[in-house]
Amino acid sequence: MGERRGDTAELRTALLRMRRATGLPVAFGGLLDERPRAPLRIGELSGTSSDVLRGLAISPGSGLGGRSIALARPCAVTDYPVARHISHEYDEPVAAEGLRSVLAVPVVVRRRVRAVLYGALRTPQPLGDRVLDAAVAAARDMEQALAVRDEARRLADPAPGPDGPAPRGTAAWEAVREAHGELRALAPRIADPAVRAELLAACGRLAAAADAPGATGASAGAPRVGLAPREVDVLAAVATGATNADAARRLGVGPETVKGYLRSAMRKLGAHTRLEAVVAARRAGLLP
Repeated sequence: MGERRGDTAELRTALLRMRRATGLPVAFGGLLDERPRAPLRIGELSGTSSDVLRGLAISPGSGLGGRSIALARPCAVTDYPVARHISHEYDEPVAAEGLRSVLAVPVVVRRRVRAVLYGALRTPQPLGDRVLDAAVAAARDMEQALAVRDEARRLADPAPGPDGPAPRGTAAWEAVREAHGELRALAPRIADPAVRAELLAACGRLAAAADAPGATGASAGAPRVGLAPREVDVLAAVATGATNADAARRLGVGPETVKGYLRSAMRKLGAHTRLEAVVAARRAGLLP
């Protein structure tokens, strides 16, 4: 249930971000579970005038969202009721909400569609490339956040191996990592330099604890990489599933500043994605 709540929170954030970036007045979306051919169930609404869409089950291949799931790519229609390249099982609730121009963007993590973000207008008009690009960007942010969450869960609670079950207590690492990220974000706000130094030292001990026997963090013999304190702060936030905007709010800086620190950290770690950077930082003993 905790995993589902985390994914739902990411969906809600992505929908709000998409509305702000696209200017679309209506956004909604849902998550898919791991069952083969399982439907997507609309669970989050933003800007709707009713709850008629909530709980709607979208089968792969059916309607606009189902087409987006089946093709694993964005799909859009200028006038939903008369669109010819989609099926029309969901015309009634769409009409009840008064939607006309609609787009659907899949959130794809490791080649599997995990969610769909919808945006809509109440008038029939082309949505345009700018709107589509902004919607896709919101979906990509959610994909990165889910990928990081997945990796954190995997490292915190590894599956039993051939020699037996995983060591007891490994699930506690998720809480340790959350605390580490919160403390790193808090440290720059401490005016007293001595207290700030003590707090950062405590963060260092949390990261170093990953080297302890039975821990699931740093790999033995992993190369040590020198990152600036702010680069570690950004990675600590990203490791908890925070987007750039979330990390910026947490650290009290601008999103572009976060992007700059993240790019620099990725370059030093030899990483090409946020997820790779977090994994590399943990292997290097920089994060718990």
